[in-house]
Amino acid sequence: MPPNPFNSQDARRYSNYNALDNTPYKTDSEFGDSPQHNFNEHIARKLNTFIINKNHPCIMARSAFRSGSCRFGVYPELGSINATAGLSRDLISFLHERSKIPGAYASFMAVFQAPKSMSEAVFEEKLWQQLNLLHQAAKPFYSWDTTTSSNPVDSKFSFSFGGKAFYIVGMHPNSSRKARRFEYPMLVFNLHEQFEALRNEGIYEKVKSVVRRNDKRLQGTVNPMLKDFGDASEARQYSGRSVADNWKCPFLS
Repeated sequence: MPPNPFNSQDARRYSNYNALDNTPYKTDSEFGDSPQHNFNEHIARKLNTFIINKNHPCIMARSAFRSGSCRFGVYPELGSINATAGLSRDLISFLHERSKIPGAYASFMAVFQAPKSMSEAVFEEKLWQQLNLLHQAAKPFYSWDTTTSSNPVDSKFSFSFGGKAFYIVGMHPNSSRKARRFEYPMLVFNLHEQFEALRNEGIYEKVKSVVRRNDKRLQGTVNPMLKDFGDASEARQYSGRSVADNWKCPFLS
């Protein structure tokens, strides 16, 4: 596999790649006993509470956490150049490591230190600002995943980075969806091929049904934005905000 192309001083400075499993109080961080390492462990505890202790509706997230298949990083402001430098490097590290990560399902969780509180509309704006920056950073090195479309209007759209398609789940404290209310802004990167594998195994519909039933039990209603891949552009689902039919995705392909 080619080396990680994100090797600049800023990419290394803001890189923050950690393993997260069912013993989250010890992260696999290179920082040692430092403020950054201590904050990483603080975030690991928060993620443990959010996913396991509060019985998160997504059974795939709980399974990945318990099997040691989750990776996470902590970055500066969502939608910033500095966050993009470190996150770009760490997403490629995640893709390089994926074949060695146990379990059929793995995800990378990018947690941002700021802005800590914002409206759903502002979060959505910053989410797409971040994805646009990642896309521009990857363009010189990687092509779009050919199994998906780069057109956010297309029903086959899925965000691509490092040549691989990802389904993005945006979370923040003020989300209208309870399942997406994390204490810090967070983008969860789920490899699209994992959902296809579930379909090929004939268990996707069962998993989907359980997740949506759990979400309805928590919220009282099913997320109106959820659609299967190919039925409508998944771009409408990323932020968690309920958007109108005439909503236009700000992604610049």
